[in-house]
Amino acid sequence: MTDYRRLRVALLGAGAVGSQVASLLRRHGDELADRAGATLELVGIAVRDLDAPRETDLPKELFTTDAESLIVGADIVIELMGGIEPARTYLLQAINSGADVVTANKALLATHGPEIFDAADQVGAQVYYEAAAAGAIPIIRPLRDSLAGDRVQRIMGIVNGTTNYILDRMDKEGAEFADVLADAQALGYAEADSTADVEGYDAAQKAAILASLAFHTAVPLDAVHREGITRIDKAMMDAARHAGYVVKLLAVCERIADDGGATGEAISVRVYPALVDREHPLATVHGANNAVFVQAEAAGNLMFYGAGAGGVQTASAVLGDVVSAARRHIAGGVGVGESTRANLPVVDIGRVTTRYQITLEVDDQAGVLATVAGILSDGRVSIATVEQTVAGEDADIARLVIGTHKAREQDLSETVERLAASGVVERVVSVLRVEGD
Repeated sequence: MTDYRRLRVALLGAGAVGSQVASLLRRHGDELADRAGATLELVGIAVRDLDAPRETDLPKELFTTDAESLIVGADIVIELMGGIEPARTYLLQAINSGADVVTANKALLATHGPEIFDAADQVGAQVYYEAAAAGAIPIIRPLRDSLAGDRVQRIMGIVNGTTNYILDRMDKEGAEFADVLADAQALGYAEADSTADVEGYDAAQKAAILASLAFHTAVPLDAVHREGITRIDKAMMDAARHAGYVVKLLAVCERIADDGGATGEAISVRVYPALVDREHPLATVHGANNAVFVQAEAAGNLMFYGAGAGGVQTASAVLGDVVSAARRHIAGGVGVGESTRANLPVVDIGRVTTRYQITLEVDDQAGVLATVAGILSDGRVSIATVEQTVAGEDADIARLVIGTHKAREQDLSETVERLAASGVVERVVSVLRVEGD
C-alpha cells in the first residue's frame, strides 16, 4: 500500500447527508486515498445530540459535541449542519485556522457567501460547495471552471425536488396541490413544514449561488424575485396542458440589456412557476429530479440532470469536493478565489421581458373580448392566442385563456391591474410566464 501523507478531516453534522459522507469515507478510504494522493482520516463528527439515532453504523468514539476542538488542527472541515448559526461561526473558525472547507449549506452561502469567500481569500484557503446548488448534479465546477472562458447568457434550473415532484404528479394525474403535498410529506419528499420548498425559498437560495457564479457578480438573496407554487391548481394545469405546456418551478438567471449601466448589461434572477413547452428538455424532468439548463455564447445549450437531493446522492458531491481539497493540500499554493469582479447590477423583475398566459373569468356578453383586447393593446401587450370556454356551471361567465407575445413585466403587471378593474373581468384567475423560448 502506498504511504500517503495523512490529512485530518473533521465533519460537522451527521444527518442524512453527513452520516453517508462519514460511512463512505470509512468504507472507501483506500480508493479515495489513491484518487486524492493523501489518506483522508476522519478524526471526528460534531453533533448536537450524541444519542440521536443515525442512518449508518458509525463508531461512537467518533462523535463529539465539541465542534471547536475538532476544527482546531483539521486540514479539511466538512460542514453539513445546515442553517446559519453556528455553521457560519464554525466555517470562519475553520478558514482562519488554515483549513479548506466543504459545505452543502445553500442558505449560508446565499446570505453570507461574500463574507466566507473573503475570509478564505485572506488566508489562501478554499471553499468548496458543489452540493449546495443541485444535490448530486455537478454544476458548480462547470460554471466556475469549465465555462470560465465563455459568456453564460442564461440559466434555467429545476433546483427543488419537492416542488418538481408535486407539479409532475399534478400534471400527470390531474391531482390537486394539497393532495399531492400530503403524499409528498408521507413519502418523505417534503418536510412537515414545507414552506421553504413550496414557497420558493430553497430555490431562491440556489438561484443566488448559480447567478453569482455564472455572471461573476455577488447576488444578494434579497435581490432574487421569488414566488412559490401554492396557487397552482388543477385548472391551471389543464390549461397549460391544453396549450402544449407543463408547469415547472424555475430558477431563471439571465443577462439583460441595461442602457443606464456602465457595461450596458444587467442580470435578472428570479424564481417562479412557469410554463415550459413540452418539447423543451426541462419538460422531461420528472419526479424529484433536478436539472439545470445553461445557455452559453460559445458552448451553446447544455443541460445537467440528476438527483437534486438524497443522503447518499448528495454525499457523492461532497466527497468529490473533499478529494479536490485534498489534492490542493498536496499540491500546495493558495486557494482560488471567487470571481465577482463583473459587478453587474441585479435589476427588478419589472425589467424582464417574456411571454405570458393570462386566464380571466369575464362576463359572457357581446363586446367583452374587444374590451379586453383594447386594454391589452393600450398596455403594450400583444395577443398571440385566445381561447374562450364556459367557466364551470355558470353560463353567464366565460373563461378566456390569452397567450401573449413578449412583453415587459412592468407593462404586463399594470395591464392586469387595469383588466381587474375594468368591470368586464370578474376575476383574474392566473398569470403565468412562459420560459424556454
